[in-house]
This record gives sequence, structure tokens and C-alpha cells, in this order.
Amino acid sequence: MSEQAQPAAPGIDDVDAVTHAVLTASRLLVAVSARSLAEVEDRVTLPQFRLLVVLSTYGTAKLVVLAELLDVNPSTAMRMLDRLISAGLADRQTDPGDRRATLLRLTAEGHRLVEEVTARRRREIATVVEKLTPEERSALVKALTAFSDAGGEPSVAAGKDTAPYPLGWSDPPAHRSA
Repeated sequence: MSEQAQPAAPGIDDVDAVTHAVLTASRLLVAVSARSLAEVEDRVTLPQFRLLVVLSTYGTAKLVVLAELLDVNPSTAMRMLDRLISAGLADRQTDPGDRRATLLRLTAEGHRLVEEVTARRRREIATVVEKLTPEERSALVKALTAFSDAGGEPSVAAGKDTAPYPLGWSDPPAHRSA
């Protein structure tokens, strides 16, 4: 049996090695996300789920604000909303401050769906994290926090995993103004 050569340990500043490691980890995270949505895919598409998460984050919003946050045309956002309203996951209400305006929000069923998908994703990630040593967990927290900070992603407060939080879909770091 011949021994295969092990790749050399990456240097402290090996951008290619770090990029490769992040891409590999991102495949796992995308798979976890896809599996967490699989049980509701007969009810909502990924873009519709994004809209549900934005509404979960903001509570109520006007159509133009939702479209901007999702980086879609208002007509696209309205078509998604119409489907979510028909499915009982969102609803419209008259803005009490401006009777001509309409506010959009999640229904109780919409909140339940977002919480269910988020909880499923959290459980699967926790199963992976439990396989790490305490030292690896600590290093991972430090590395992922630095990575998220470098990318401009706001932190999710500890213990607030089912609370609304931004997902970074509509404003990638390259497009943010300084």
C-alpha cells in the first residue's frame, strides 16, 4: 500500500487555502439550508421564503420597501405576496397612519413556517457542531465572527435564533457604500 502525500498545512496568510475551506463549508451550509426548506417546498419557493424572512424581520412593511430589500421589482414582489396571501402565510392591512397605503405582514402560519425552517436548520447545524472539540468550536466562533464582520453581515444575538434577523441577501458587501 502506498501512502498518499498529505497536502502541506496552509500558511498563516494562505488566501487560497482559506477560500477553499470556506467554499467547502459553504457547500455544507447550502445543503443544510436546502434540507431545512425541503419539507415546505410544496408550499413556498426559496424566493418566497426569503420574502417571509424579510417580513419576519421587519414585522410589517410596504410593498416598495419589501421589493427594495429583496432587490426585485415591485411587480415581482407583489406576485410573490399574492401567492403567500393565497397560501395564508401573509396578509395585507390598511396603514393606520395613511389610509391610502397598504402594509404587508406575516400571518401566524407564516411566522410558524419561518420558525419551523429556522429551527430545523439550527438543529442540523448543532448536530455538526457537536462533533467538534471545545477548542475547535471556540476557533470556529472566532473565525466565523471575523468572516461575517469582514463581509458586513450583522451578528445574530446569542439565544435569539428564532427571532427575526437580517440575512444579507439584498445588500452584498461589494455594493455597500462606505
